[in-house]
Amino acid sequence: MPQIGAVPPPVRNKRPAPPTLPAPGLMGWLDVFQNDPLGLLTRAREAGDLARFRAGPSYIHVVNHPDLIKHILLDNHRNYTKETRIIKQIKMFTGENIFTGEGDFWLGRRRLMQPAFHRQHLASFGKVVTQTLQELDQEWAAQTNRVLKIDEEMIRVTLKIVGRALFSVDLTGETRALGDAFGFATEDLFYRAQHPFYPPTQIPTRRNRRAKAVNRTVTQVMQKIIRERLAADETGAATERPDLLALLMRIKDPETGIGLTQEELEREIVTMVFAGHETTSNALTWAWYALSQNPQVEKELHNELDTVLNGRAPTTDDVPNLVYTRRVIDETLRLYPPAWAFGRETLKADALDGYAIPAKTVVIVSPYTMHRHPRFWNKPETFDPDRFLPERSDKRPRYAYLPFGGGPRLCIGQPFALTEATLLLAGLAQRYVLRLASGAIVRPKPNITLTVANGLPMTLEAR
Repeated sequence: MPQIGAVPPPVRNKRPAPPTLPAPGLMGWLDVFQNDPLGLLTRAREAGDLARFRAGPSYIHVVNHPDLIKHILLDNHRNYTKETRIIKQIKMFTGENIFTGEGDFWLGRRRLMQPAFHRQHLASFGKVVTQTLQELDQEWAAQTNRVLKIDEEMIRVTLKIVGRALFSVDLTGETRALGDAFGFATEDLFYRAQHPFYPPTQIPTRRNRRAKAVNRTVTQVMQKIIRERLAADETGAATERPDLLALLMRIKDPETGIGLTQEELEREIVTMVFAGHETTSNALTWAWYALSQNPQVEKELHNELDTVLNGRAPTTDDVPNLVYTRRVIDETLRLYPPAWAFGRETLKADALDGYAIPAKTVVIVSPYTMHRHPRFWNKPETFDPDRFLPERSDKRPRYAYLPFGGGPRLCIGQPFALTEATLLLAGLAQRYVLRLASGAIVRPKPNITLTVANGLPMTLEAR
């Protein structure tokens, strides 16, 4: 078991630095980090539970043991801030909100918003998912035997769900603009985090000009929605709607009685629209790919859907009975976690596994490599939903599986994301099968989330 504890004063018995990957060049591993981050993080995992590599002038530490991850995300989380370079880049796009905030700001915002994400709201959210699912079903019925870009289809349907669940607004007209905007943003923000010497946004490079245009597009859509709802709120109609925006407009701090301002609402909504569609659409895209490559899993999924649903659209009442469907989702999130890596930075010096971790040091936790660790997962590269059967998962360390993070910063929308993914996969898979298009090459592309490089073309077939 790794050793964890505070670093003593460096007078005697100074703790050693963690195992270090030999630098391949003057800039260390910076070039590899920019071009093959998944490969580099896998190499770091193979070097030990804790290893580091140099990228430019700085060392980046990588942890690959559940106990060390638990220490960072839970036991000593106050010493590990999210305020890393990539979060600073995201904050430039979204402002300070529940995702980018830290310390007292984050804690206050989390407490303020938690009631809006209570499980009691899952039923109304499920109705939105079912309605949108039935509409997509009708569209797909007219497109059988055609090749579809499934990644784009999943973005389209999840954006539609987000619009209805958050605002009671159909974002169909804005889907392409928002989808393109968020698609560029995920690539751009990660690119800037990987390229620390890229010119700041004030310099009018082609990338910077497009980034500003994307920011304007998203901001204008969000501002329009918020302004219309605030105007409607004067009559009392807005807050009576059963959506998340109405809940957010109603919540007040129990101590001060103050709610969110228009600007604060906009900042939270941008993050929710992005997170609410991006992670689920990516997970579903990878699920369709995994099913196409694993016919026995697909057969078992169909058997469950035929038994539980018998041809009707699924609802939230069905979710507890869709146990194999949920395991397919869980296994997809294991092999292809949308949040494939995230960073923390130490505020004070610490010790992990007997090694010194200085203050102001970046530590990376990678669900992608942790979920494929052969010490904790039998045949980790195999797609096997039954590894999530209770008898096989009960003894697995909690922090060996963390598609939604862990500790106090566990994703606030986790129950909603899992419900949405389960309902969409169940509703579509009972009617259709998807086969990888001829000549398609599928490989992961790590941006802010784990996407499919060049998209996922698949042939739609009716069952």
